[in-house]
Amino acid sequence: MCCAQTVFGIELAELTPEALLHYATECRKYGLTRGTRPGDGSFAATQAWPVLYDMGQFPAAAPRTLRAAITKGQRSVSELVDRHRLRNTDVRDLLVDYITRRATEMDYAATEHLARYLALTFWKQIETINPSQADLRLDENTIATWKQWLRTLPNGHPRLNVDGPMVAIRSLYLDLHTWAAAEPERWARWVAPSPIRDADLRKLPVRRRRLQERMAHRTRERQPLLPILSGHVNDHWNNMRTLLDATRAVDIGEQFTVTGITYQRTASDRDRREWTNPEHAPIRVLNRDTGELIRLSHEEDQAFWQWAIVETLRLAGLRVEELTELTHLSVRNYQRPNGEVVALLVVTPSKSDRERVIPMSAELFHVLAQIIRRHTRDHGTVPVAMRYDTHEKIWSPPLPYLFQSLRNSCRRALSMEAIAGYIRKATKALAQTHPEFADITFAPHDFRRLFATELVNNGLPIHIGAALLGHLNTQTTRGYVAVFDEDVVAHYQQFLDRRRAQRPDDEYNAPTAEEWRDFVVGHAASAGGADAAGVFWVAHHVSTSRSLKPAQVRVNVQPWTVIYVGAYLPRCRI
Repeated sequence: MCCAQTVFGIELAELTPEALLHYATECRKYGLTRGTRPGDGSFAATQAWPVLYDMGQFPAAAPRTLRAAITKGQRSVSELVDRHRLRNTDVRDLLVDYITRRATEMDYAATEHLARYLALTFWKQIETINPSQADLRLDENTIATWKQWLRTLPNGHPRLNVDGPMVAIRSLYLDLHTWAAAEPERWARWVAPSPIRDADLRKLPVRRRRLQERMAHRTRERQPLLPILSGHVNDHWNNMRTLLDATRAVDIGEQFTVTGITYQRTASDRDRREWTNPEHAPIRVLNRDTGELIRLSHEEDQAFWQWAIVETLRLAGLRVEELTELTHLSVRNYQRPNGEVVALLVVTPSKSDRERVIPMSAELFHVLAQIIRRHTRDHGTVPVAMRYDTHEKIWSPPLPYLFQSLRNSCRRALSMEAIAGYIRKATKALAQTHPEFADITFAPHDFRRLFATELVNNGLPIHIGAALLGHLNTQTTRGYVAVFDEDVVAHYQQFLDRRRAQRPDDEYNAPTAEEWRDFVVGHAASAGGADAAGVFWVAHHVSTSRSLKPAQVRVNVQPWTVIYVGAYLPRCRI
């Protein structure tokens, strides 16, 4: 504040939000922020701003924090298009009008994506390929060049997301055709053949299946690693908590031993000054065996939130945005007709704009109870905090968010980037002792896919899983589930056993020695060809004589063969 007043030559009463914001941005521009490095993204006066706001120096209409003041928020459609600097002003005006009309039925994130597809991915590249292009009627050479550019990234690798831009561009041309019939004076001049042909989208279902296959493979890779990750974050937090409790029990400068390791609580001048408030003073210890200085209170706090994030995502299957939106008000209870009280987690509408309620397991309830207990221990209640929605580019009203932290003297809900960072830190630490984590990364959405897979593969009906995940369509849930071969075989065998158990035993007849010999010979003859001969022989024979009895046919075949035979032999146990 003194530096800012000196630069501007003003007194404290004249220090306005605009002046301090200009000073902070200029200091960042020239790398003059105190205690930071040039280009690290830090701003001056981040802690001074809320102090000035709370003391009444800044008007109530000003933002509460410097971060809120520098956040640009939502841009208009004109700004979304103009940031790509299109040369053709007529096409620029067309895109602005078109996106403005479409924006009434979309949220801001979808509007931003549409503007980027049409302005940057499409027309900006068309102007690069053919600078003289004046309208939407493109020649075949320009179309072919643009499609080749779209399919290949600058590094030479194929672009995975080609369907999004193609669908957006095709919708533009088709909408102009439709709107021109109702408003020809406004849209008719832009009607032209679409550069996205039917053949371009013919493989769209195939590409989506390939995407689902990649996601299923990703889920299968991470499913056996999830218990290891969960155990690591739990053990790490317990170790840090045990060490912190032991440190608080000794005076500064004293040595103590935990799990066979000798530590010493630091006794610097800073520690002695902060000793007057031991409950909130930062605690540091020195590992006497290795000489490592540990910021214990900070490390324990990081370990706790690491554990809370991983366990909540694993046990609730939330989207990362839904995790950041959880508040103290999200925890409810429901009393069933028999008097039993069930803990519920109310998830606010996010992607599907649909609120849902999740009955909490004992493990999930324990995690959320620990979070609430931590807040109430430090503050008496869950403090209110601000949250910035990175999709909608808006600040939320102050709410008692469960996942929050103190940054620059202000409480803020954890961002989606911060949550991903906690998970990356955990997997990086595990890679030192578990080599399988060296090439594996866990994204927050991986836990949601693993949650869905565990639900469905353990027998929960898929429509119930869709309700718990907040999917409007069970096909979406099906795409989240990675089915394992053993799960397919086991569940189908259980289905066959249940169905055949309802049939009377006299419907099953014992096979003769000649029939069994023919079946074995037919199976052996097809051993190199997918067991087809034996399968068709049994299917045909049973359809005519029904001569197989339960538990009397035992052949070493592939799992898919068992399923295939079972589908044709509803009254036989294979």
